[in-house]
Amino acid sequence: MDKETVIQQLCEESLVAVIRGANRDEAGRTIEACIKGGIKFIEVTFTIPGAPVLMTALTEKYAGSDVVIGAGTVLDAATARIAILSGAQFIVSPCLDVETVKLCNRYRIAAMPGIMTVREAVMAMQAGADILKVFPGEIMGPKFVKALQGPLPQARLMPTGGVDLNNVGDWIGAGCVAVGVGGNLTRGAAKGDYEQVAAAARQFGEAVRNAKNSK
Repeated sequence: MDKETVIQQLCEESLVAVIRGANRDEAGRTIEACIKGGIKFIEVTFTIPGAPVLMTALTEKYAGSDVVIGAGTVLDAATARIAILSGAQFIVSPCLDVETVKLCNRYRIAAMPGIMTVREAVMAMQAGADILKVFPGEIMGPKFVKALQGPLPQARLMPTGGVDLNNVGDWIGAGCVAVGVGGNLTRGAAKGDYEQVAAAARQFGEAVRNAKNSK
């Protein structure tokens, strides 16, 4: 899938599952539950032991489908390259690392660095970032998005951290093109309840759709 299609579909789906886990098995089962619940964009974070192996397995399994596998917690260009070689179709970072964004552009992979200020947002866009990750979302809040879009209406924003069923509508209503959801989506995995994860995925999908339809 080419970069432009990934970005377009992400903006249409507007929901990314941020996956962590104590091991590859737990993370893999969590991912399967999220996909079962209808989520198509999966962010495999590098905090998972053996994350590249998991990415490779997933990209092979879902090749030709509408499931898109990306990498998260990418701190530098070297890690981004490992993720790309493992099949990642988008790269998400908790902060702005210009060399990582440049590498993603070199290989035509969607880059989504984290930002906390207007200055960082401008620097990220100048470097060629495709979507700006508002992080940590629970600290910044939807009001930050509205304020940022005053001087930067062209910025495509995606909050991660603190996104839950009660505030999804606020984030989408503020103008975010998507939301990244982690613990509030996947907490059932910690106790082995993957049906709970799938149910939460369906709830988040419905909440996002309702928020977009009410705009």
